[in-house]
Amino acid sequence: MTSRNGIAVAVAVLGAASVALGAEYGTREEAKAMLDEVVAEMKADKAATLDKINKKGFNDRDLYPFCSGPDGKITAHGALPERLGVDQATLKDSAGKPFGAEIRKVAEPGKIAEVIYMYKRPGSTEQEPKVSLVTKVDDQVCAVGYYKK
Repeated sequence: MTSRNGIAVAVAVLGAASVALGAEYGTREEAKAMLDEVVAEMKADKAATLDKINKKGFNDRDLYPFCSGPDGKITAHGALPERLGVDQATLKDSAGKPFGAEIRKVAEPGKIAEVIYMYKRPGSTEQEPKVSLVTKVDDQVCAVGYYKK
């Protein structure tokens, strides 16, 4: 390898690293794209999609999907497996807002609603404003949230 090729490789690697570092948090657009992907996969194979969510197969930085079933219990969660089986309607944020009940209430097939609440970003101890994009697909209420910066 000539030094010119070595320099080109080094520049490409450093450029990719700086792009990755610069996009530390997910955006609304990325959260929407992830939710769209979850919905499409859910329509094709619900069981496989719920399993993929639980195995963190969709996760990207601080973005992750979560779903609850017709009984309101969480069926899949990309960040908190301990939430599986919890009644979503019982979830409240640090200010006491019942965001879980609101998520269930606003979910409609073919539409995306927003629910805003305070929540810890993965890896953080601080509560931050989070916006969950919410929809209903088949008998599942699914959402992907992003954090306001």
